[in-house]
Amino acid sequence: MRGAYHACVVGASCALFLDRGYISQMVSPMPWDFWLIFLFLSIVLPWRGRARMRHFMAQSQILHRERIRLYASTILFQWMLAAIVAWRAFARGLTLPQLGLAGGRPSSIFLLTFIGATLIAVAHWMNLRRMAGSRHPAAEKLRAMAERLFPQSATETIFFTLLALTAGICEEFIFRGFVIAALFGAGLSSWTAVIVSSLMFGVAHLYQGQGGSVGTGILGVLFASVRIAYRSIFPVVIWHAVLDVVAGIAGARYFGKQATPEADLHGG
Repeated sequence: MRGAYHACVVGASCALFLDRGYISQMVSPMPWDFWLIFLFLSIVLPWRGRARMRHFMAQSQILHRERIRLYASTILFQWMLAAIVAWRAFARGLTLPQLGLAGGRPSSIFLLTFIGATLIAVAHWMNLRRMAGSRHPAAEKLRAMAERLFPQSATETIFFTLLALTAGICEEFIFRGFVIAALFGAGLSSWTAVIVSSLMFGVAHLYQGQGGSVGTGILGVLFASVRIAYRSIFPVVIWHAVLDVVAGIAGARYFGKQATPEADLHGG
């Protein structure tokens, strides 16, 4: 049933863009290899993520070495995908400024990055702490995920932090750097690039479930808007990494196997 729902959402989105002529605008100017990358990000990546999540959630427990293997394999996959995307982007003549890798005012960017990272870290930590005392289905799902996938030792935390940094760099380069640059190259407007890139970003996170996918897509709108406004992916790379690091550390603290009712409710 949920799969049918997601299919309807994606189908309706595609129909909307076809009806308004967005797809027809992109067909001619966008190179074939860019189209292949877009299809991979919109179809293969979500399928792979959901398949892996189903596999791990079906396990009664995940051993230490399996979590390390999961973190390491995901790090390798993301860097390989980012390298392929960068190869095709530069081969087609995209420049560093077009990809959000250069340009903008450094002082403004650093200030924005620091303020945003601080707000995101505090808000995300407090939200996870609040959810730990809830028996809402979303909190129960997060608890089950934390027991299997979040770090439970110092070594796992190191690998998870490396994974979070990788996700911040690679995913932001792909979805906010490359995708937006490719859409701009196809002649689409800023707001259209924000919508399309955010839809793709949300769909790529379908493994988090319907609510997680929608929330990630909404977050993508903010990240894409900042990337375009400041002509840099640097702030969103840091924000993304901070978001994931906090999710891993606070999630393990408040939702993992070692979490106690007192820690869930009072943070310690």
